[in-house]
Amino acid sequence: MVSFNKVNYSRLIECLMKKQFPLFLSLISVSILMASCSLPKQIAREAKQDIFSNADFAPAHVGISLYDPATQQYLYNYQADKFFVPASNTKLFSCYAGMKYLGDSLVGIRYVNKGNGTIEVEANGDASFLHPDFKNQPVFDFLKKQQKILLTDENWKDNALGAGWAWDDYNSDYMAERSVMPVYGNVVHFTNNGSFKAMPAYFQQQFQETAITAKGNFSVRREMAANQFTIRASANKFNGVDIPFYTGDKQLQVQLLADTLKTIIEPVHFKIDRLPDVVKVYSQPTDSLLKIMMHRSDNFFAEQTLLMVSNEKLAMMNTAKIIDTLLKTDLKDLPQKPKWVDGSGLSRYNLFTPQDFVWVLTRMKNEFNWDRIKTILPTGGTGTLGGLYKNYEGRIYAKTGTLSNHVALSGYIITRKGKQLVFSFMVNAHQASAANIRKGIEKFLTAVIDKY
Repeated sequence: MVSFNKVNYSRLIECLMKKQFPLFLSLISVSILMASCSLPKQIAREAKQDIFSNADFAPAHVGISLYDPATQQYLYNYQADKFFVPASNTKLFSCYAGMKYLGDSLVGIRYVNKGNGTIEVEANGDASFLHPDFKNQPVFDFLKKQQKILLTDENWKDNALGAGWAWDDYNSDYMAERSVMPVYGNVVHFTNNGSFKAMPAYFQQQFQETAITAKGNFSVRREMAANQFTIRASANKFNGVDIPFYTGDKQLQVQLLADTLKTIIEPVHFKIDRLPDVVKVYSQPTDSLLKIMMHRSDNFFAEQTLLMVSNEKLAMMNTAKIIDTLLKTDLKDLPQKPKWVDGSGLSRYNLFTPQDFVWVLTRMKNEFNWDRIKTILPTGGTGTLGGLYKNYEGRIYAKTGTLSNHVALSGYIITRKGKQLVFSFMVNAHQASAANIRKGIEKFLTAVIDKY
């Protein structure tokens, strides 16, 4: 008869573990695999609950892509390979190009010293020149010391307005015209604090104080293809406005520069060769401009950024040519080839897929320092994410996009469990308010952050 009282339980467990350990490991592996496989299903259920059960999204064209760069696996795709009008999400591609090709500091101008106080100058499309966002103006400080400036625009090979821009927005500050050498952001800043003022002061000469401006209830508009501004009586008080000036007047740039620099500006029509005697004058730290561009969603900065990249890579400013070059080189492996036509996303001709944005964001993360990306992109409660993701600062870094009936958001999220995920959410042809669409996207993304 066996005595159970004398069984060595430790030895028994040890023997069982030796025999069953491979099975034990297999069970753990299967459990982990099942958990990872269930995550896409969980996220799909979250999307169904937060997005597809929301009546605001019902009539819209929706695309979602969520990607885990650590595993190089998509966690969720819904129409992620379909094309959408991206609005200002387009700036992510312009930002990538700027981060890669504009160096640490922006080139303001290139010049050749001809002696006797005369220099030949080629502008670089620098949007920061005399822009009120940038108090330090090294290019201006350099130019005002010169006696005579021979200014060429032979590297300018583009149009002031982009393809597919809304023509009737020409009077709006978010559609400033592109140019070879922007000044003051290519807008006129009108104020009425005691007296009616225009800045640059060059434009002040066409205005006189009237009973309308004295009363304070008026509006200002510009003629479509001329720098003629009209003041009209209005029921509303005038609180200041920025209106793009018309850059088609070829003498305007020369006159503005001469008026500001108090020096001789002479336009010339030859191209400055990129020879050793060409000197660069730098303006601002590159990321200082890119940060404003992405936080404020500044269309003008985005357009000029792409033109600056064009000038660096192609020795000329042409949006279509630099886009074609980038798509054939740095961006040749995009999941779907986009229709990309401008730097800002103002154009409704732009067409990208959610997977395209996930790809370029992943590329940014692989090529650039994470702290740099976090500085350039807004996080919760800041920039164009102000009023959204208020308790998620440091958990989301993303770029918004908005046109009439179109909303987009693409970027990075860091979940409570420490996962860093890349996402793109695009909604076209919605009939609800943009605010409601943004709230729906916020509900879905914050659920992913909190639960996964």
